Amino acid sequence: MSQNLIEKIAQRYAFDLSSDQIVHSGDYISIRPSHVMTHDNTGAVIPKFRTIGATRLANPAQVVHTLDHNIQDTSEKNIEKYQKIEAFSKEMGADFYPAGRGIGHQIMCEEGYAWPGTMVVASDSHSNMYGGLGCLGTPIVRTDAAAIWATGQTWWQIPPVAKVELKGQLIEWVTGKDVIISLCGLFKKDEVLNHAIEFTGSGISSLTIEERLTIANMTTEWGALAGVFPTDGVAIEWLKARIDFVKKRGLEGVASDPPGNGNHPRLNENRLLELQNNISSADDETFYSKEIIFDLSTVQPHISGPNSVKVMTSISEMKDRNLKIHKAYLVSCVNSRLDDLAQAARVVQNKKIADHVEFYIAAASSEVQAASEARGDWQTLLEAGAIPLPPGCGPCIGLGAGLLEDGEVGISATNRNFKGRMGSRDADAYLASPAVVAASAVAGKIDYPGDWTRSEPDSTIKINKKAGQKRSTIEIIPGFPEKLTGELIFCHQDNLNTDGIYPGKYTYVDEFSPEQQAEVAMENYDPDFKEISKPGDILVGGFNFGSGSSREQAATCLKYSKIPLVIAGSFSETYKRNAINNGFLAIEAPDLVNDLKKEHGTEKLTVRPEIEVMIDFKESKIKTSTKKYDIGPVGTAAQELIVDGGLENWVKKRLESL
Repeated sequence: MSQNLIEKIAQRYAFDLSSDQIVHSGDYISIRPSHVMTHDNTGAVIPKFRTIGATRLANPAQVVHTLDHNIQDTSEKNIEKYQKIEAFSKEMGADFYPAGRGIGHQIMCEEGYAWPGTMVVASDSHSNMYGGLGCLGTPIVRTDAAAIWATGQTWWQIPPVAKVELKGQLIEWVTGKDVIISLCGLFKKDEVLNHAIEFTGSGISSLTIEERLTIANMTTEWGALAGVFPTDGVAIEWLKARIDFVKKRGLEGVASDPPGNGNHPRLNENRLLELQNNISSADDETFYSKEIIFDLSTVQPHISGPNSVKVMTSISEMKDRNLKIHKAYLVSCVNSRLDDLAQAARVVQNKKIADHVEFYIAAASSEVQAASEARGDWQTLLEAGAIPLPPGCGPCIGLGAGLLEDGEVGISATNRNFKGRMGSRDADAYLASPAVVAASAVAGKIDYPGDWTRSEPDSTIKINKKAGQKRSTIEIIPGFPEKLTGELIFCHQDNLNTDGIYPGKYTYVDEFSPEQQAEVAMENYDPDFKEISKPGDILVGGFNFGSGSSREQAATCLKYSKIPLVIAGSFSETYKRNAINNGFLAIEAPDLVNDLKKEHGTEKLTVRPEIEVMIDFKESKIKTSTKKYDIGPVGTAAQELIVDGGLENWVKKRLESL
């Protein structure tokens, strides 16, 4: 059966498959990613790694540590934290990049970790960025990172895949940032939530790698788990240039020990030749759950916000609003590369930043800053009045200098403008391209020279229904039930967040017992839930169940309530990972949820429909007395985690067997 590009890369990095098993969206697989990156949160992963009994890295060459988030903090406490991370990393033989080298995602691209056709994970949501280089980059949680350190592997459920066909070419002064702002603003009803995106089409060849990295990076804000571009001539030429650069640079600053021939361990001609001879692409007639066609030639500069990537306004309309700004930012992993700085420098050439505006700049890496200085762009920005920050994350994540204060308005070339993220919750944050940010910093208000219309880009979307396909029966491992029966309890609400499932006020009460967690389950959603539910019930939620924060207790409190599993129309991917990592199964059955909504409405928060179901894991079906519903197969990878009681126990068992 045909595979799309995402499925092909997943197939390559899956293991423990049967000899004839072809993987597809929905399948749970065990994976050995090419690399795993952690940044400042390495400090939080280390105790997880120690707790599971690990004493060494399974594959030191797989592990990358970067310090990039809180690098402006020179307090004794943070310096000590950074020293401990560095000491651990060097003791274990991992690749380590110190504070000041740059943002981890940029390093992953510059140093050849994010390689076309490979799968690379990071405990950071913007690992999607690697897709700009044709690499399947996707986020994991910290427990996954510890598991990969210890065993080299973790699990992944292949998401549904959407195809975004780009046609035409961008007009002058329109950028990749305008493309992704437009996609987020046009398709803002969760059309690609928890999908992987494959970018295709004739328009791709006109996009630079830097523009692709920007677009792929913000597929995270669009709701996707990955955004992958094809490996084409533009990508090959970019890699050739990188190989030439590191040859001239030498191996100074390269974390890995070079091979015996003295070549860079990842950026070398042999690896490039192998890539050119083995470029993967989607098969003909492969299935995509969504198909979007987007005309690059119709894109104009747009602004995102305030405080949401789903609010999009044309620059023409924003100019008419005459909106005064207080701070401007050209920082972060999405838009602080060489071309971004050059574009901003062109805008501010021979001009001055408005007296009432603070304009902060930080290069994506020390290498980018050095190149920008060599070209003169960095100095141009400083002469205009920009305030330099060290290569790192900083104000994008609400750390260090230049945060938004009460009542202020900021415009930023970063990737997120959630309320309070860049400072005060009583401030407004807008997103735009580097050129628009620079022009606004000069004007003192959101502005951009030129004659622009208020038209939206031309685009269409097609939603495909997958024809029923006969799946082979699933092998059931010892200890995992072939069938499970229980009575349904229905909580209809869509987008039920983790605070509704497990109240935030208990999140950091470390001494809370399993019984106490069970007692407060669903308390904020429906105080009557505990009276209506009983042990053994199978909870059915709405769509995007478990959105919001990443607290693990939102999964464990239901498990401790003796609910054997939760069914929903769809899940927040972070919730699903936390659930399965804690040995609690999460199953998607959208048709069942829609039927329950039709029959029982949304008036009552919790309903007992008096329906008993039997879940047949071998046949991948949910059966009631009157109907059958297909579910995704619960493969061996997921079964093992449930049987072992979660990922940490799964890792411990494997370490004990060594």
